[in-house]
Amino acid sequence: MREERKETISAQLQLEICLMAYFKKNVGWFYKGMAFGILLFLLSMVRPVSGLGANWGTQASHPLPPDTVVRMLRENGFQKVKLFDADYDTLRALGRSGIEVMVGIPNDMLASLASSMKAAEKWVSKNVSTHISTNNVNIRYVAVGNEPFLQTYNGSFLKTTFPAMQNIQSALIKAGLSNQVKVTVPLNADVYASSGGLPSGGDFRVDIHDLMLQIVKFLSDNGAPFTINIYPFISLYSDPNFPVEYAFFDGKATPLNDGGTYYYNMFDANHDTLVWALQKNGFPNLPIIVGEIGWPTDGDINANLNYAQRFNQGFMTHISSGKGTPMRTGPVNAYLFSLIDEDQKSIDPGHFERHWGILTFDGLPKYQLNLGTTNSGSLVPARDVKYLARQWCVLKPSAKLDDAQVGDSVSYACGLADCTSLGYGTSCSNLDTRGNVSYAFNSYYQQNDQADEACKFSNLGMITKNDPSTQTCRFEVMIQPWLSASTRSHLILRGFSGLSLMTTFSLLVML
Repeated sequence: MREERKETISAQLQLEICLMAYFKKNVGWFYKGMAFGILLFLLSMVRPVSGLGANWGTQASHPLPPDTVVRMLRENGFQKVKLFDADYDTLRALGRSGIEVMVGIPNDMLASLASSMKAAEKWVSKNVSTHISTNNVNIRYVAVGNEPFLQTYNGSFLKTTFPAMQNIQSALIKAGLSNQVKVTVPLNADVYASSGGLPSGGDFRVDIHDLMLQIVKFLSDNGAPFTINIYPFISLYSDPNFPVEYAFFDGKATPLNDGGTYYYNMFDANHDTLVWALQKNGFPNLPIIVGEIGWPTDGDINANLNYAQRFNQGFMTHISSGKGTPMRTGPVNAYLFSLIDEDQKSIDPGHFERHWGILTFDGLPKYQLNLGTTNSGSLVPARDVKYLARQWCVLKPSAKLDDAQVGDSVSYACGLADCTSLGYGTSCSNLDTRGNVSYAFNSYYQQNDQADEACKFSNLGMITKNDPSTQTCRFEVMIQPWLSASTRSHLILRGFSGLSLMTTFSLLVML
């Protein structure tokens, strides 16, 4: 294996060797340092990835306005976006942007769409046809469900996913859109496996094998892609014996030898396990979309900024060459997961679920990431973000930690807000007990739009203008609430009863 690696020096390394030899021979000593710096800069640049995509989730207490997100997508060079629903305001904002859209159907809608052709036609008319014809949205895919065959769902969607796909396809045909818009289903990588642990042993899961073949044939017959979500982080999170280096793209891991084909990272091996499964079952050329791939930044000891930057930058560099994987050469069609943090996602899989974004909830880059699409080589933040006042809710200095109300207040705050940055190995693990309490209080306070009553906590909380954040732990100031068109109409029709004075004032200003 070592001899083979010596003989296969990358084109980039060959270029570096040649240029260094040229500089040594022809460039004066004064310019060598400058030339070498320029060389390193050029070699470090990531080539633009053809059709780079991002997942845009909206399970947030205070989502950024859709127009702000679309502008941010464009300024960062994203050409495709994958959605998890068909929110009207989101799709309207994507109109005339030129961004290719994969619109989503949540799992809880599969049963109705599977059982009613009329429901499928109505859904397509409302969420696809109207946006294409009226708003000029470039919808290219409908994602029917999201990882519906996860084993943790205990078969809840096994009988409804494929019929729903068929009905949506029929509705697209009836609407005259089946050539432009393709039906797919984003699947978790647990739909296939390899008995021997090698990619060449890949095949679809035994319990859903026949169903998967039906779906694969359907995709092939209709010119649609197989969409798969691949998460090396989840493998590391769930298996303490997983080799850490194999999750990344640095080439530091001991490679997996599959009959003379060497795999230096988990992504290639996992991807090619699917390729083998398709090939074994008669579909060697079915297009593959990587629907989700990324690394979280908080909520677990392995979910941190360093690992996330290393993984995502490594992935971008890996796919920018256009070489593909050992079994499927050519460009990789992928959507990064995800664009922005979502503070209302379920944490059943783990606290990291709310921290997948390459950007914070308010659109700030978390780390240096060169997508190869911007002049700066860095992520472009959201612009013109409107924040609430720069104030925080913290535990009063006079409060006693042994007060019985402290524990109850923290439980209440964390149960309704977001405390996933607290705990062992997280970004706020350096806080002392009082700091942990203050973080919980502030999270609840900010999610409730800084309402005075949201900082009471049995008279334990107080509002301060002094930022309690530390070097690694950010005490957030919430962005101003954005209202969808449907919410605005609802508030106007129903009134503002039950809302705090501050929230009511804020919403009235926005209306």
